[in-house]
Amino acid sequence: MAATGDTTGAKTTSEGWSSRSAFILAAIGAAVGLGNIWRFPTLAGESGGGAFVIFYVGCVFLLGLPLVLSEIIVGRVGQTDAVGSIKRVAAKSGVAPGWSIFGAIGACAAFLILSFYSVVAGWVLYYVGVMGVDFAEALAAGDPFRGALAGESREMIQGRMAGLFASPSLMLGMHLVFMGATFFIVARGVHGGIEKAATWLMPGFFALLVGITIYGAFAGEMGQALAFLFTPDWSKLTPPVMNAALGQALFSLSLGVAALITYGSYIKEGSGLGPTAAMIATADTCVALLAGLMIFPIVFAVGLDPAAGPTLVFQSLPFAFQTMPGGALIGLLFFVLILVAAITSSISLLEVPTAWGIGERRWSRVRSASIFGGGAFLIGIACLLGYNVWSDVRPLGFWPIFAETDILDTVDGFTGKIMLPVVALLTAIFIGWKADRKLVGATAGLSPAMLGVWRFLVAWLCPIAVALILLFGLFPGLLGA
Repeated sequence: MAATGDTTGAKTTSEGWSSRSAFILAAIGAAVGLGNIWRFPTLAGESGGGAFVIFYVGCVFLLGLPLVLSEIIVGRVGQTDAVGSIKRVAAKSGVAPGWSIFGAIGACAAFLILSFYSVVAGWVLYYVGVMGVDFAEALAAGDPFRGALAGESREMIQGRMAGLFASPSLMLGMHLVFMGATFFIVARGVHGGIEKAATWLMPGFFALLVGITIYGAFAGEMGQALAFLFTPDWSKLTPPVMNAALGQALFSLSLGVAALITYGSYIKEGSGLGPTAAMIATADTCVALLAGLMIFPIVFAVGLDPAAGPTLVFQSLPFAFQTMPGGALIGLLFFVLILVAAITSSISLLEVPTAWGIGERRWSRVRSASIFGGGAFLIGIACLLGYNVWSDVRPLGFWPIFAETDILDTVDGFTGKIMLPVVALLTAIFIGWKADRKLVGATAGLSPAMLGVWRFLVAWLCPIAVALILLFGLFPGLLGA
């Protein structure tokens, strides 16, 4: 029997946000991460720009926003970890507690994503160090406004990434530092750790984002970037591009990992969550668009290929900063910006399983964060070794869609193509068809008209769209070329 007298077995959390604004900042921090600053520009560049961007924005507000509100509602009603919160909503709705399975899958997905997310964030940390040393040298030389990595050839700059991948010890060190910082924040609790990190880091993040975007507007080709991002060529909106935009809408909002259920459980007062969810989705989308407006003017100014793919941020942009005025400083600030985005997301990923350990297992916060942070760190070691010592290892080589992927990409693909869509699909079905309508409606705090629209989107459009993401993720050949 839980302490609150219910029969779910979950411990009601005693922690909570100090204000609604603190929750909004933390939730935006959870959503804003590498998916916005790295993955969105990568996909936009590979997909031809405008048509992808417009379709993506539509997906965010027609699919992502209804699911954001759904997850927050579950957490607000449940007041405990993701699994326990779903059980409580199910109990109040008179449906089977087995629906909590999607909370367990989401928590597991968060744990697995954290393992490789920390490795990739370690790459960012490495480049912060590289750019920091370079800027210090520029200051020592009395030329703080010089370009980045002066004297290095393009091959040397791009070769830094290969050099990092070839050094397991260096990658391990970066992974350890980043995971340690994530653990430190989560172990301090909701108010003393996560909330403080969000309220300090997010304003700085937005200041850096806007500042570097303004820099790009003056030093780069903003007109060309605007045309690329917002002038649609509908012939490029192919089925694979549409599916990529659908998946990115879920990924960038941190849907499917139960983060918003967990964060929603720390809301102690108020029920009008619709406007709050809209603010989170809008802010996340604005960050993604600003990331494009920050990166592509610089890309076009130096004649780089916008479709360079995942290497755009780590190999192409460092070279671009070399040729631009003030590139040493801007390059440093750019990677600091990405690092801030990474840490605010990673703490939400660790908080999900940590909250489960507290709510379901009655572990202390430090113990739970240690177990899951340590476990993710160990899996991350396997992921980083997949770039060197274990480069020939294919964990799911028997599965056609993972036959050629290394360890990190396999974990990334399995969570992104299977686990996240499954959780999002079950969330939509649970809220749209199973949860008590009066309970959900009262917590959402929407007008009757908006409530009707939201119910339709959650019950019909979201399940169909997410099912397609899952289907085409498992069978990409169905999409054709």
